[in-house]
Amino acid sequence: MIILAATPIGNLGDASRRLVEALEAATIVAAEDTRTTQRLFAALAIQNRPRLIALHDHNEKTRAAELVELARDDDVLLLSDAGMPTISDPGFGVVAAASEAGVTVTVLPGPSAVLAALAVSGLPTDRFTFEGFLPRKSGDRRRLLESLASEQRTMVFFDAPGRLAVSLSDMAQAFGAERRAVVCRELTKLHEEVRRGTLTDLAAWAAEGVRGEIVIVVGGAGSAQMAFEDAVDYVSDLLAQGKWLKDACADVATASGYSSRELYNASLERSAGRG
Repeated sequence: MIILAATPIGNLGDASRRLVEALEAATIVAAEDTRTTQRLFAALAIQNRPRLIALHDHNEKTRAAELVELARDDDVLLLSDAGMPTISDPGFGVVAAASEAGVTVTVLPGPSAVLAALAVSGLPTDRFTFEGFLPRKSGDRRRLLESLASEQRTMVFFDAPGRLAVSLSDMAQAFGAERRAVVCRELTKLHEEVRRGTLTDLAAWAAEGVRGEIVIVVGGAGSAQMAFEDAVDYVSDLLAQGKWLKDACADVATASGYSSRELYNASLERSAGRG
């Protein structure tokens, strides 16, 4: 069996009991960086010493078949350095090979920078797309962003701190200067920071220098065109047309970039005020 196990993205307190039990019992661990995995064992005070096999972007194609064969007779615990394997991290090739070979794959869910950033962003969460790491080369990055200019869903990106200001400027050019966005830095760590604003404002802030692990969340097309009071008015209009409040708030959240919850609460307050 292949066991995909999510590891903490910063705070060791997020290591689940199931993860600790799996690490304590493992005989074979496929890890993105075996040194990082050894540090995780030490930090969690785990005495088990399983066989460690390096699995990274440069060797996954050749290692996938080997790991699948091992998994026919023994459980193989598959880890990335942080977060969920296969999500912008190694593991997809192994899972695909295991599925093709009829070898069972299961998962120990846990921390994910993508979902953590999306949840805390305040941008619509009902529909979103994860775009992974932005391209390093400016031309490739701009072409990608231009192709996403009309994307209606909330978009989540990874980026390096040294390129953040340039990437946000490219986003402002491709998506519009007033598009709402959020930069999440060092999630779950001591210096966690969630910075909200327009792409232009965030680019100016990032130009001063930013450190740490970065996740960018950007509102979908149309998320910057509506003032909050106008969005609440839109909810009222939909209610007058016979929509349920929850459904109306969800529709307006998608169109405006505000969260369904804040629209719902504001609509209730307005209704109570009129009552």
